[in-house]
Amino acid sequence: QVQLVESGGGLVQAGGSLRLSCAASGRTFSSDGLGWFRQAPGKEREFVAQIRWSGTYTLYADSVKGRFTIFRDIGKNTVSLQMNSLKPEDTAVYYCALTQFSGGRTKSYDYAYWGQGTQVTVSS
Repeated sequence: QVQLVESGGGLVQAGGSLRLSCAASGRTFSSDGLGWFRQAPGKEREFVAQIRWSGTYTLYADSVKGRFTIFRDIGKNTVSLQMNSLKPEDTAVYYCALTQFSGGRTKSYDYAYWGQGTQVTVSS
């Protein structure tokens, strides 16, 4: 079993920055993928970014490329999402999730384990 706990959400003005963290515990392997998804009110959950637990592979949604960075903090066993140049349309509940499938995974159904979510609100 894997447990994921997100932290770091909050309220920020447009153009500002936030860092989200996802702490993982339980059985994890270097081949696992850790992804971030988000869901805004009335919208479907969408892929944001993914990293291999080994840190060797990253993938981003086009909407966040160049603004968001996903990285692994090996010492803390966490995966973080640094979000810069935030826009009001980035407002959503952000979830971290773990997949045991290889390759780039952008579909929520490929992820078996999910955190509880953290709210990010960007004001204009």
